[in-house]
Amino acid sequence: MTVSAVSSATTATTTTSSSSTSSSSSLTSSDFLSLLVSELQNQDPLNATSTTDFINQLTSYANFTQQESINSNMSSLASSFSSLVTLNSVNYIGHTVEAKTDTSTLSNGSATFGYSLSSAASNVSISISDSSGNVVYTGTGTGNSGSNTFTWDGKDSSGNQLSDGSKYTISVTATDSAGNSVLNYTTVTGTVTGIDTSTSTPSLTVNGVAVSAANILGVTS
Repeated sequence: MTVSAVSSATTATTTTSSSSTSSSSSLTSSDFLSLLVSELQNQDPLNATSTTDFINQLTSYANFTQQESINSNMSSLASSFSSLVTLNSVNYIGHTVEAKTDTSTLSNGSATFGYSLSSAASNVSISISDSSGNVVYTGTGTGNSGSNTFTWDGKDSSGNQLSDGSKYTISVTATDSAGNSVLNYTTVTGTVTGIDTSTSTPSLTVNGVAVSAANILGVTS
């Protein structure tokens, strides 16, 4: 088949299908098949498409259709998985969980944080910042290998009691005797009071703070 014939076939197909595909930016399986049919209708009888070329085009069409099916199935699977994650997240409501995060709300005059160390630390420095990023407290913590807990009494470095309901963020610096960091991550423990599914990854409300469901380490009660 000549180049001019292929061009004519493409033009014919484009003309007949422009009204139905003008709003779409991608080629569908129907467009692909129409292209093949137009090619057969407009080919030069004296220079027809060879059997090998036509089989290759049919193979391409089959692969294209199969890819469309795979994409559709993957989209359906992703939607089902998202629904499953949401359903599982709902089960957390009312339970006390431990989650990887660094922010908590001051409640009843205190806030409890946790942090994990890969090995024993010689020095552990802790600072607490308010929602504006201002450091309101500095102190030290335990340096045991594994899980450690730090309960803040809600007082700033001057001894003033801060009000409940505000969010505070902990920052932990832990180093071994050689000065190497041994901090893994920080955590909070609290009751799950809600769930937000407005994003692709559901988040849980723990101590008044949004925490990704993927960061839940365990359920304690």
